Amino acid sequence: MLPQLANVPRVELARTPTPLEFCPNLTATIGGANIWVKRDDETGLALGGNKVRQLEYYFGAARAENANTVLITGAVQSNFVRLAAAAAAKLGLACHVQLEERVATDDPAYRTSGNVLLDRLLGATIHSYPDGEDEAGADARIREIADELRAQGRRAYVIPLAPGHPPLGALGYINCAEEIVTQSGRNGIPQFDEIVVASGSGSTHGGLLFGLRALEVDVPVHGVCVRRAADIQKTRIENRSNEIADLLGMTNPVQTTDVVTDDTDLAPGYGKANDATRKAIQLAARTEALLIDPVYTGKVMATTIRRATELGKGKNILFMHTGGTPGLFAYPTALMEA
Repeated sequence: MLPQLANVPRVELARTPTPLEFCPNLTATIGGANIWVKRDDETGLALGGNKVRQLEYYFGAARAENANTVLITGAVQSNFVRLAAAAAAKLGLACHVQLEERVATDDPAYRTSGNVLLDRLLGATIHSYPDGEDEAGADARIREIADELRAQGRRAYVIPLAPGHPPLGALGYINCAEEIVTQSGRNGIPQFDEIVVASGSGSTHGGLLFGLRALEVDVPVHGVCVRRAADIQKTRIENRSNEIADLLGMTNPVQTTDVVTDDTDLAPGYGKANDATRKAIQLAARTEALLIDPVYTGKVMATTIRRATELGKGKNILFMHTGGTPGLFAYPTALMEA
């Protein structure tokens, strides 16, 4: 662990280290670079995912503030929201979640199955926000709800969405970077020529890149845009890297040239699957029994397949499986179109 992280409050929630696994059938089918997977879908809490690592630091801060209620905002099928509700339940805290309208769909499964079903099972109090592209407004409304709860005597802690806040969640992926470095080069696991990861809020992509560069590891990190165009997302990751450095009181080890963002597989937009994504989801399932979702990991796998072909045989590429499995059940119609 970076020494700068030692005094940051943290609650252990994730089952780590997560495995690094080779995908021989998928590799043979693609015929390019060796495809490996970092199984952060197996972090253990309520069907797992990358957000468990991030929430360790947010709930550490909540505990340090003696909070008894945690609030968070996200998309209707947000994995972050589901796992915040799970962490709150496990730690004996109340949880209020705000679901934003980011995806226009008439499919009833989107509003009743997947993560929404789990939010309700986990006991979260659910609020709605009508705009899916207004991070500042969504944050402002969740803070208003927090103030209303405080007026009722609750001790509320808000997990923010928009940039401009200390990026506590990114610290979880600094730890993951160290984990990958420790696992690589031993027990038959290679050194990787490239890592491919979803790039949305920026905490996973930014934290992973920051951690690798802080450890003086120069492997390229290929960020797959799942919500914004590549140029906008690149600026977001650069800013996130600066925010991490400020939070930890250290020099930012990330250079502008380190930040790679790719929106080739983004269309038609957040939470909507394209043909390449649907085919990647089916191929991963049918070659490796690897379950990935249409919002994040399906697009990352589509890009991983393309990059594996471009890198060619003899190279090794690492697909970051950030979870999202419950989302499969919210998109039955879209997934069956392939």
